[in-house]
Formats: sequence, C-alpha cells, structure tokens
Amino acid sequence: MATFRYGIDRLTPGLALDICRGKIKGELTAEISGRIQKNRAEVEMIVAEKRTVYGINTGFGPLCTTLISDEDTRRLQHNLLLSHAVGVGELISEEISRMMLVLKVHSLAMGYSGISMETLQRILWHIENHVTPCVPSQGSVGASGDLAPLAHLFLPLIGYGTVFYKGKIMPATELLSSQGMGPLEPGPKEGLALINGTQFIAAHAVIFLERFQHCLDQADIIAAMNLEAMLGSVKAFDPDLHELRPYEGTCYVAERLRTLTHNSEIVESHRNCHRVQDPYSLRCIPQVHGASRNAYLHLKQLLTVELNSVTDNPVIFSRDKALSGGNFHGQPLALPLDYAALATAELGNIADRRIYLSLMDTIEGLPKLLMKETGLNSGFMIPQYTTAALVSENKSLCFPASADSIPTSLGQEDHVSMGSISARKAIQIAGNLEKILGIELFCAAQGFDFRKPLKSSPLIDACHDHIRKVVPHIDRDVYLGDYINSAIQIVSRHELTDLTDGLADTMHLAFKNRNHELFGIY
Repeated sequence: MATFRYGIDRLTPGLALDICRGKIKGELTAEISGRIQKNRAEVEMIVAEKRTVYGINTGFGPLCTTLISDEDTRRLQHNLLLSHAVGVGELISEEISRMMLVLKVHSLAMGYSGISMETLQRILWHIENHVTPCVPSQGSVGASGDLAPLAHLFLPLIGYGTVFYKGKIMPATELLSSQGMGPLEPGPKEGLALINGTQFIAAHAVIFLERFQHCLDQADIIAAMNLEAMLGSVKAFDPDLHELRPYEGTCYVAERLRTLTHNSEIVESHRNCHRVQDPYSLRCIPQVHGASRNAYLHLKQLLTVELNSVTDNPVIFSRDKALSGGNFHGQPLALPLDYAALATAELGNIADRRIYLSLMDTIEGLPKLLMKETGLNSGFMIPQYTTAALVSENKSLCFPASADSIPTSLGQEDHVSMGSISARKAIQIAGNLEKILGIELFCAAQGFDFRKPLKSSPLIDACHDHIRKVVPHIDRDVYLGDYINSAIQIVSRHELTDLTDGLADTMHLAFKNRNHELFGIY
C-alpha cells in the first residue's frame, strides 16, 4: 500500500480522500517525530520558565488575561475539551468525521502546535482502527477554529463522547476499555491545539469538492445527450470561438462537448437545418458549465493551501516565539465555499431549463411532454415540477453564510466567518443537484429515443444504453418514482463518468476525464 508522510508530503483533496478511505496509509516518519518532540519540549520550557503565553498558562477568549497556576495547566486543557463540546443537531457522517482526524493529524504533524507524540499516536490509532468520534453538525461559527465540533471529535481521547465502530455507536469509554486502553491526560497547550483549527470546514469542503467534480463531469455528458435529443447545434462549441474568450473552464467544457458529439449521425442529420440559434440553455453550455468549473478550480486551489497549513493558535516557533494570531479564522474557505455553492446551484438551474425546453412541442421530432399520446397521459410534465422545486430550494441555500457575523466570546471574537455553515450548505446543494441531473438524464434518454435509428458518438450511445438497462422508454403514464431514483443513483454513483472514462481510454479518445491534472482532485 502506498504511504503518505504526515507533516512532510503535500496533501491534496484526492490524497486526503484516499487516506480517509484506506487506500493510502498515513505515517509519521522519524524526522517528523523528532520535530514534534522538539516542539513539545518548547512548550514544557514555557511552562517551567513561567512565561505568560495565551492558552498555555492563561484562560481562553475573554479570559486570556487570567493566569493559570502550573499545577492547573493540565486540568485547564481537560476542561477546555469538556466545556467546548456543546454542538447540537444531527451527527455529521462517519466519513467526514474521519476526514477531520486525517486533516488534523497532518496539521499537527507540521510541528508548530506543541502536541505530544502520545496524543498524536492515539489519534492515528483512531484512524487506523476505524474508531471514529461522533460529531454534531451544528455549533461552529468558523472562527477560533471549529471549536465545538473539534471538541466533540477529541472527547474520546479523555474518555468522553461516543464513537462509530463496526456499524454501531457506542460510548468511547466502553470502546477504550474493550481494547485495554484508558483515557489520555492532555498536557499544556494540547487541548487548545486540538480544538483550534478549520478541520470541520475543510473536511466538508473535501467531500463537497469531490461531489462537485462528479456533477460537473456528468452535467456535460447529460447536457450533450439532451442537446442531441433536441437537435441542438454544435457550432457554438467551435474552438475558434472559445479562443477569443479563453477561460479555462469554458474551453474545457467546449472541448468535452465536441468529443461527446464527434461523428454523431444525429448532428449530421440537421447540419443544414433552418434554425439559426439555440436557446441559451443549449448554446451557452460551455459558458455556464465552464463558469462553474472556474469556481471549482478556485475552491480546489484554496482548499489545497488550507490542507497544508497550520491553523492552530498560538503557534509555537520556539520557547521565545509563541505567536497568538488568527490562522484559525475560516474566512479563506468560507468565501470560496459560498461561491462554489452558487456555481453548483447554477448547474441545476440550467439543467432545469433544458428539461423544460425538451418538453415543448416546438422541437422537430420530439412529441409534447416527450410522449406521443398525451391528454390521457401527462407524459414527462411532472418530473420538471420536481426539478423546479429543487432549483428553488438551492437558490434559498445560496444565501452566503459568510455574509453574516455574530460576535462571540464577550466581544473578544467579534468577527467570525460562519464557514461551517457555508460548507454544510454546499453539500446540501450538491445533493439536490445530483437529483436534478438524474431527472435531466431521465428526460434526455426519453428524448434521445426519438432520434433512433440514428447513432450518436460511442460515448453518448454507451451512456444511453447504460440508463436503458434500468429505465425503459415510457410510452404511457406509469409510476415514475423508481425510474427517477434509478437515474439519480446513476448520477450519485458517478457511473456515467466511470463509463465514458473507460471507453475513452479504450478508444484512445482525447477526452479529458475527471483525473485530468487541472480539473481532478489530486
């Protein structure tokens, strides 16, 4: 198994996912162990020399001027974890909680947080043995770190809280006892090092980025199928046009659409038709999908910086240099997450417009509502109601959480990012988008049937054949729920991208797949 060296190697969203899912093993090298131990010794010297350093021998937040005696410095860190574990709401997923552990280890292993090797090894034990702390989803304001969720994440270290283990939720004390282990006693600075950081925001962002990427890739494929069903023109994807406005996302999408429709008999069948222009939802696919890809790139770039950063406070450079700053503030991720959430919602907005367009009786060869006999039958009218509802819900979720700030900590923390809410909303929007794209796929496949026996490109024909394995052509009103859910599952399991990537490799097509260096997650 490949290995990743915490604190040394550059972490990317893709590598973080591989570590989290057990595809790569994270390890602490001797070099990093030495760095951590040296940094830990600096903290111990600060305590021994009675230097006043925030969070080591002072209270927290508005209590930063309250000095703590030497004998109470350890109890201070224990109390910190207990007092800050005040999250509420549904638990975050086991995968996101596990991701938080991975990201925290990498940050701590850089050797500026004063953490002990014993504590770091215990966190690694949780990762490697899939003992994952239970963390409530609500309670972080995204500044001073994700205090509440991180406190819950590390309660099991001191024998509190609950954990996911082998499909069950159980008290941490019970699990530790069954493994012959006891709780740890955090030393000076350790509790603060554990709860100061942006790992709740960043872990959500990693999971969201992957789903956003899959949606982007499949949105192009589904749009191409729908374009062919509606006899849309491919002239708007000409490379000469896009070289005049060369945004990376736009050029990338235009190239994908050219490949997806290359040598299509359907395209050739109407090359000399009388239509001059298509509606924007077809003609502007590169511009709209491409703009969302640009937002993806922006988030990927900033998230990668965050994953390789120290977001603790104070940061311990030496016993003479312990700096209390604001590296824990979530604003650098809150803003791009809100932007990416809007970009995700826009993919659903334009998809809904294409669905609506395909139901009209103005497109040659397509029956009204995508069914030949309507009146007695409602056809595909009502699925578009569902996408309209989902699009509207996403619009409501697009209000930027980072536009708000509510002072906390008696005014000491007077501006906060609310980035945790940005991250959680982004994942909700991505989930709704997967449903919208599934319904567009459902409708596009129906419209595509009316172009038979003409063929499209091998890639689009393969995608159409794939959905037809689980969703038949529908010529009368039936219960659609199961078919729609099947189409949504194809999207949520990113089956179309897996299929087209494999075919493109086999056929040696110049089709940039999701692992492409620029638009991948590595």
